[in-house]
Amino acid sequence: MAQVDFGNVTNIDVLNLKSLEKRAEAVIGRGEFGYISEGSDDGYTKWRNTNAFKDVHMLPRVLQNVENPDQSTTFMGEKLASPLMTAPIAGNSLAHTSGEIGLAKGAKEAGIMMSQSTFASKTIAETAAVSDGAPYMFQLYMPKDWGYCTYLLDEAKNAGARAIILTADSTLGGYRELDVMNHYHLKGKIANLAGYNTGESGAGAGSLFKESMQKLNLGTIEKLADYSGLPIIVKGIQDARDADLAIQHGASGIYVSNHGGRQLDGEPGSIECLPAIAKVVDHRVPIIFDGGVQRGTHVLKALALGADLIGVGRPFSYGLALGGWEGVKAVADHLKMEIYIAMQLTGCQTIEDVKKMHVSTDFQI
Repeated sequence: MAQVDFGNVTNIDVLNLKSLEKRAEAVIGRGEFGYISEGSDDGYTKWRNTNAFKDVHMLPRVLQNVENPDQSTTFMGEKLASPLMTAPIAGNSLAHTSGEIGLAKGAKEAGIMMSQSTFASKTIAETAAVSDGAPYMFQLYMPKDWGYCTYLLDEAKNAGARAIILTADSTLGGYRELDVMNHYHLKGKIANLAGYNTGESGAGAGSLFKESMQKLNLGTIEKLADYSGLPIIVKGIQDARDADLAIQHGASGIYVSNHGGRQLDGEPGSIECLPAIAKVVDHRVPIIFDGGVQRGTHVLKALALGADLIGVGRPFSYGLALGGWEGVKAVADHLKMEIYIAMQLTGCQTIEDVKKMHVSTDFQI
């Protein structure tokens, strides 16, 4: 692999994931930080994502002969050191010059799954070259232009993507007031546009948002699967009925997410939607979950409620901002440490034990 410039890298001290936000704010530009950090409207759903975990209670077991818990797992045939994934976030160069290249390097070194957004600041090929065979998935914002869509799918397949994550809950951007006050729009040229002739010189993020398809339907799943030959995971599922319909129409995975509270405000926390969706899915396909994860105990709770892989978004961006790829790895390593402690104290030797753990909730969807 050719020499890659990862920018400045620093192994950062992580007290906890929440503490990274203020530290990152000091090194990221005002507009960029607002874009990364904010939820839509009044920020209720973003707040609820994390706070709803307080309404999930684990019942620990003792005398279970547990020592040195093993948090390794397998997702879609890929062996991972931990059931963690870098959730797809747009424009990681806003946080650090290395962008998705640093994110991919950090994920690889931590042994976790990496996913890359259509709106990435580095190309699919650049990111995959750094992943260099490590588990990797590509997240697709469905464009109106089928030619551009096939270009992206071809690039992802050639780069060795394990699956395509179709984002279904973001046909428009949510209303985010910090972006309005900061007069901020996602800056820079979208790298994945560079190799495709859009007919527009210097086409950037605004053009791609404008050209994203609003009228998505269930037939999109089969269309993408037939063309790419890759598993299609549908992201943005919050209603169990949509999970069932997506599977009936060919989805190979369900991704429970409300986009980090960045889209429709007033939804429940993502963890509140998970139990009903997991019940309907009934192990037919794997489930990815994200939304407000900041603790190892949050990971255990989501796994126990039916998830197979846990996405983390903003904390990895903050780690990237503070330390480049080493900052990403430091965030993953800290979360793995918290998972290890929580597994030991709940009497879970393996991730399969975590999935069987008894939990109760104070909510019902």
